[in-house]
Amino acid sequence: MDTPYINGRAALADAALLLETYGDDAGFEAAARAEASRDNGNVLKFCHWRQIERVIVTLSNKEVRGTVH
Repeated sequence: MDTPYINGRAALADAALLLETYGDDAGFEAAARAEASRDNGNVLKFCHWRQIERVIVTLSNKEVRGTVH
């Protein structure tokens, strides 16, 4: 997987909140929200929650990625 793109603090805040609330199931919750948004025809929210899924995977990964300072 390439270096992920995280679109600002809102994405991190939403991902952190889902991780805090749902724990290991946070990715499933983000996926459910993305699917509901798609079903409602809300493309922007669909894309947002899909990105949150990727952010959750990145935050949950124990492997160090990128440059370490």
